[in-house]
Amino acid sequence: MYPHLEPYDGGMLDVGDGHAVYWEACGNPAGTPALVLHGGPGSGCTPSHRRYFDPRVYRIVLLDQRGAGRSVPHASEPGIDLSTNTTAHLLADIEALRVHLGVQRWVVLGGSWGSTLALAYAQRHPHRVSGLVLYSIATTTAWEVDWITRGVGMFFPEAWQRFRAGVPEPDRDGPLVDAYHRLLMHPDPAVQERAARDWCDWEMAIIAVHPTHKPHPRYADARFRLGFARLVTHYWRHHGWLEDGTLLQHAGRLEGIPGIMIHGRLDIGGPPVTPWRLHQAWAGSDLWFVNEAGHSTSDPGMADAIVAATDRLAAVRSAAG
Repeated sequence: MYPHLEPYDGGMLDVGDGHAVYWEACGNPAGTPALVLHGGPGSGCTPSHRRYFDPRVYRIVLLDQRGAGRSVPHASEPGIDLSTNTTAHLLADIEALRVHLGVQRWVVLGGSWGSTLALAYAQRHPHRVSGLVLYSIATTTAWEVDWITRGVGMFFPEAWQRFRAGVPEPDRDGPLVDAYHRLLMHPDPAVQERAARDWCDWEMAIIAVHPTHKPHPRYADARFRLGFARLVTHYWRHHGWLEDGTLLQHAGRLEGIPGIMIHGRLDIGGPPVTPWRLHQAWAGSDLWFVNEAGHSTSDPGMADAIVAATDRLAAVRSAAG
């Protein structure tokens, strides 16, 4: 990864509905514009996201999506209304930020949920995307949500038993994502906190495919846990407000956009078949499997591959003049 760097610009952008989203820019102000879309939903951007790009070449823009990171209101707030926090709203926010910054086209980097959002954005606004780098790819289909909340439990039976036991007994054989969302929005803060911890413990369990894996320190923050879990369950229970399978079905809209997908071969929660199918449908895309990695960017080889991908796109643009 490139060395740590600080933003040269940033602020809060009023996007309506009572929301203001945080953004920052770093690197070369005259460089190739690049946008980072974080995962979760609800995880927010971190300083490490700045380091996936050569700061001499790229104008790197980070965006905290609605309710996440430094954007306001935060999804952890009491009585939060999530009705104006949907994929359609996030896509509109991205366009509002692009216009605000005077960007015509940008490279879009998205990981996990961010890859879903990046694909949806590129398919809706292909003329605004000069390249895509996607990692730990997800398309937020009904099958993927069911797999990550129930099916993958066959690989983590102890953790899944604890996860399932976190909801009331009558809800344990139904959609767990719905049951957890009800608990996370419960009026009793103690119920919310327990559900947030149980949800985050499950997500961390299925990501930790290496014995040395350590959860990100932000999971120790109760505010982060609650906001993150609320947004994940809010989006997953609606399958990202996307028609099931639409991102694969409309992959042809990406033709002509240089794209590199990076996926851990050991990503059990997000099986490699998802990017494989997308690669088959997306003419001209590249798919790189990282053999020793799971879902986490801290796994061996993941960060190096992401940097290699952004470098590759920079080289292609340079060669094209």
